[in-house]
Amino acid sequence: MDHHDYMSIALEEARAAFELGEVPIGAVIVLDGEVVSRAHNMKEQWKDATAHAETVAINRAVKQLGHWRRLREAALYVTLEPCPMCAGAIVQSRIKLLVYGADDPKAGAVRSLMNIVQDPRLNHRVEVLAGVMEQECCGLMKDFFRRLRKPGEQEE
Repeated sequence: MDHHDYMSIALEEARAAFELGEVPIGAVIVLDGEVVSRAHNMKEQWKDATAHAETVAINRAVKQLGHWRRLREAALYVTLEPCPMCAGAIVQSRIKLLVYGADDPKAGAVRSLMNIVQDPRLNHRVEVLAGVMEQECCGLMKDFFRRLRKPGEQEE
């Protein structure tokens, strides 16, 4: 499998979030070519502001692997550029590679607003590959927010 295949799985997760009325973001953690965990946003379902796709996937992977330190060789695939909270969790988890689809100009903490995952002042830096299946990831987000908007409301 390649980056496109893993991002396709993350998009499946994002579509599941969409169907639940969650912001459609999906995440997949891969270690040694195997999917260790997959997740999507659960903020509304769980009534938990920290239940982003990335944090849910990280927690599931740790349970599956038995220890958070096993993530040091893992890759995280996520459909949207991580926010500051998730970027911090990625650094703290020592994830090796972050692959994401679409930039997030309002909250992105990898390259849009700041770059937490590669900040040289921190004790770990993450390799980053951005723009994988970007159009598909953006399209799903746009569809979701279009659905939420009232008729006649202006798009930002």
